[in-house]
Amino acid sequence: QLGAEAFCTLRSLASPSSLQGPELHGWRPPVDCVRANELCAAESNCSSRYRTLRQCLAGRDRNTMLANKECQAALEVLQESPLYDCRCKRGMKKELQCLQIYWSIHLGLTEGEEFYEASPYEPVTSRLSDIFRLASIFSGTGADPVVSAKSNHCLDAAKACNLNDNCKKLRSSYISICNREISPTERCNRRKCHKALRQFFDRVPSEYTYRMLFCSCQDQACAERRRQTILPSCSYEDKEKPNCLDLRGVCRTDHLCRSRLADFHANCRASYQTVTSCPADNYQACLGSYAGMIGFDMTPNYVDSSPTGIVVSPWCSCRGSGNMEEECEKFLRDFTENPCLRNAIQAFGNGTDVNVSPKGPSFQATQAPRVEKTPSLPDDLSDSTSLGTSVITTCTSVQEQGLKVNNSKELSMCFTELTTNIIPGSNKVIKPNSGPSRARPSAALTGLSVLMLKLAL
Repeated sequence: QLGAEAFCTLRSLASPSSLQGPELHGWRPPVDCVRANELCAAESNCSSRYRTLRQCLAGRDRNTMLANKECQAALEVLQESPLYDCRCKRGMKKELQCLQIYWSIHLGLTEGEEFYEASPYEPVTSRLSDIFRLASIFSGTGADPVVSAKSNHCLDAAKACNLNDNCKKLRSSYISICNREISPTERCNRRKCHKALRQFFDRVPSEYTYRMLFCSCQDQACAERRRQTILPSCSYEDKEKPNCLDLRGVCRTDHLCRSRLADFHANCRASYQTVTSCPADNYQACLGSYAGMIGFDMTPNYVDSSPTGIVVSPWCSCRGSGNMEEECEKFLRDFTENPCLRNAIQAFGNGTDVNVSPKGPSFQATQAPRVEKTPSLPDDLSDSTSLGTSVITTCTSVQEQGLKVNNSKELSMCFTELTTNIIPGSNKVIKPNSGPSRARPSAALTGLSVLMLKLAL
């Protein structure tokens, strides 16, 4: 009976619903786990109980641990310490250390028990409208619908990235690394490619990265550029698709990957009690969690270059699931048939957000972007701007440098994206023969105003 009571206590404390939101324990705000560990280490009772609990959770026989009075006493003490409800910030200086501390407690409490795990990260309070305010150019926002429909927003996003030193540097780095062939049988070094992608999405402001990942498209060429953003031939695709539950199992052996997956489920899990199908109607939280998984074993991407349908998935399938097929399909549907994620991507592409706070500041899309300090790169990351030889890379180099293209099959995709003229530093598109004619009405009105003024005098 004692073991059963302890089991219920552990399950209730470790469940996702009990670990979300700012009202944990009510009387104290959560602190990051690195700081909480320091506070615990400074108290002899807490530090000794923490060591005891880690030893209890490291044991293979959980029933023995649950029935052990010393383990229960350790848990009761830690429940009253900041260490138990601590959280981490994505991209923080000691993120891995923070997550290791978090999972050292929570991993043992829910291992093999929960389909959805609680996120170890602090809740997201920002919204898409905050990103729109920071973006100096946003595809689709405030633009003429006719003009916007003819623009390649994904190409505009790449150009905007090239105008920001930090974005250009880290983007060039991951393109170079992910396109570097190792041998005739090994197309690239996926580990280094993933690391470079993680650094790009963690260090570059989301007003740049989101525009590249979630740009809206009207044609296949644009949608293919969007799909190629993460260099999928290296970072995403493989010779065979593993089983999704096996892939999840591999991800959960790594603290970072496990945390990003748990965060995705916490912020993108479809909710039928909200307007947007997203938890707390927060598109920004879902898109941030999605981007946070890129560069790990669970890296998601668009499954095709269709401009009309948005379907994303990890590189996996449910073949060979046996009696776990239902669970596998459920896991996969959280990506492929997720209304929250689909609505969030479409909302960003359209430049819209849910107005959950009518009294908030009015929307402004022309505010100057933040000036970000460029972080230094690790020694193993090249700053080369070599973009390789793939079709999409050729497309990038030709379009972004304004070079002429021929009619070869390799560059046919690029040619369709060069049929409009884009004003540098703007998302406006000018038709070749529309310039002078648009100025005539303005000139006529000016002349009429002068004439009326003279008559009045």
